[in-house]
Formats: sequence, structure tokens, C-alpha cells
Amino acid sequence: MVALGEIAEINPRLPRRLGSEEPVSFLPMAGLRTDGTTDVGEERPFGEVSKGYTPFLDGDVLVAKITPCFQNNKIGQARINHRVGVGSTEFHVIRARPEVVDARYLLHFLRREQVRIEGERRMTGSGGQRRVPAPFLQGLQVPLPPIDEQRRIAKVLDRVEAVHRRCADAVALVDRTIESLFRSQFGAASVSVTVEAVATPEKGSIRTGPFGSQLLHSEFASEGVAVLGIDNVVSNEFGWRERRYVSTDKYAQLKRYTVAPGDVLITIMGTCGRCVVVPDDIPLAINTKHLCAITVDRQAIHPEFLRACFLWHPESRRHLSSHTKGAVMDGLNMGIIKSMPLPLPPLSEQAAFVAKARLIAEQKQAMAERVSRFGQLAKSLQARAFSGQL
Repeated sequence: MVALGEIAEINPRLPRRLGSEEPVSFLPMAGLRTDGTTDVGEERPFGEVSKGYTPFLDGDVLVAKITPCFQNNKIGQARINHRVGVGSTEFHVIRARPEVVDARYLLHFLRREQVRIEGERRMTGSGGQRRVPAPFLQGLQVPLPPIDEQRRIAKVLDRVEAVHRRCADAVALVDRTIESLFRSQFGAASVSVTVEAVATPEKGSIRTGPFGSQLLHSEFASEGVAVLGIDNVVSNEFGWRERRYVSTDKYAQLKRYTVAPGDVLITIMGTCGRCVVVPDDIPLAINTKHLCAITVDRQAIHPEFLRACFLWHPESRRHLSSHTKGAVMDGLNMGIIKSMPLPLPPLSEQAAFVAKARLIAEQKQAMAERVSRFGQLAKSLQARAFSGQL
């Protein structure tokens, strides 16, 4: 076991001075992906990006140090169009000493879950601006077999990651099939109604969650009535992540915010415009102020068709984006949502689309489960690789 700082340079300087007109590859944080790959970068003259950015070389390992990027495993090897790259100040740069450690071996070691967990524990700062400090990387203990063995291990793990990536890409392709289906059938359909017109006539059919002192963070409980937030919606598919509850007594005060099966939820703060339909097996639940819940008139519109309009209809999307663009922080309100235009084809056409979309979604779910199982096997193989068992 050897400290990382003994076999690699952490945040090194460029080995030579660059002219202001010399082309470099500019790589923003978005160019470093969670699968360990990077974009090739946008060509820029060095003088344009020489200040306020992080320099690196082709082949260096980049580690996103800020939360949540580090937690999402944004750690990859730079593969850029120029030998020199310049990128986000939120990158740590690790340059392997090639005579003692293979860069790909090092990359796979750093992408391990154990490194991520320990890095999160060592983060400094507060709130959403916590960062992994350089000393954590300097002292990180790395198993160091002979260089040829490192390269063998790296090649095995490269192949495993490539297969995993292709599987994940296939799932994403299936997911885009639903969008393509909607756009081909309804993308050119003229808008004729608003969201308000397809909601049920009862008061509160379009509602946001409790604000301010109505629901304090300190009132969340470990059991009781579920509370839905952005994390249940952010992937555009309903999912359970963090579980939050309020007591039954508190629910009695907030009963008007109850979420029912078939309600459409849309995020209105932070990551705006993400949308899901509440599943039939939802337990008793309310939503937070970060979501708008819509109870639709099932005689007029199918909930899943309304979700599709929020996500993919050009006029609907244009309406939402035009009302959030330029704000200090993106945000939607009930007025914007109520007035969003959408098409309203016959229910039979909506139902036919929903049936096809559900069939595609079932196929996607089956594929996603297989990819998840493969991911667990890949983690097991990774653990064996760095404990001398591969």
C-alpha cells in the first residue's frame, strides 16, 4: 500500500508556459461524465481561459471535488483533442507517475465506492458547497502491484465498464423511444386547451405543498405519512430515494395537500419541469412546496398524456421555459402551470399512446434490472481486483 501522493502529482502545474494564442481543450464540469469518460473539449486560445480555471494534460485523471458531483462519481480520465486542457476550478487533477502506476489502474481505484464514501466523510465546507480536500487524495492508500499486473487489471475492468456502458446506453435508447413516439404522433398537434381546463373542477385540484411554518424540517419523522419531494420526481420517473414522513397528527393539519394515485407531479423549484405520474401503489402521502400536484379530469385527459406534454410537446415546453428564463433561480408557479397550453386529442388516441408507452416502459424496466444486476457484479469484480483476487 502506497500513498497516492507518492505515486502521482496532485493538482500539478503545467510543465511549460503556453502562448496566449496556443489552442487548448476547454472542459467544463458537464464535460466530465459519471461513467468515467470525458468530452474531447472545445478548442479555445489559452489566453482566454488562462485565469480562473484548472489546467491539466491529456491522460490526467480528473476528480470533481464538489458535492454532489463527487458523490455522483464524476471521476474520469481526460481524453481531449489537445495535449493541454483547461477546465472547471472544481476539478482535482491527478497525474500518474507512469514509471510506477498505470493511469487507468488509478482511475478504476478512485472510482470505487469505498473511496467515494471516505471522500464524502472528509469533505470540508457546509451546505451544498462541500468539497473533497486535496490532502485526502494525497494520503489515500493505494495497493500497488507490479506495473504489468496493474495494466492487466485495468484492461479487465475497462472491458467490464465498456459492457456496462453499452447496456446503460441501450436502456437510454429505449427511454427515448417513448419521447419519439409522442413527438411523431402529437408533436405537430396544435394546442387547444390549458392545464387548468383539464384539471378537475374541485378547489385545490392544482396545488403546491405547504409553505413556510406550515411544515418545518424539524417536523419530519421516521414513520407516518409519506412526504414527496423533488427527489421522487427528478428522474422523470417516480422513485423512492430519501424517505420522509410526518406524524398522523401533523397530516391532519395538512390533509389538503394529499397526493393521490394518478396525480401529475411537476417540480417547480431547483430542477424545474421534471414530471411524473403518481403510481397506483402510493401510500398515504403529501407533497412539499417544491412540487405542484395536478388532479386531472379523467374524462378529458389521461394523466400520462399530460406528463408527456409537460416533457415533450414543443408549445408546452416553450411556455414553461419562457417564464423561467432569466430568473435568478428557475422557478414555476401555479399561474404558469395553469396557463400552459397543450393539445387535446380524443381519449382513444391518448389511450393508444399510453398503452404503447407502458409496454415500452415495461421493456425498459426489465432491461434496467439486468443492467443493475450487472453493475453489482462489476462492483464485486472491482473489489476483487484491488484485494489481489482477480
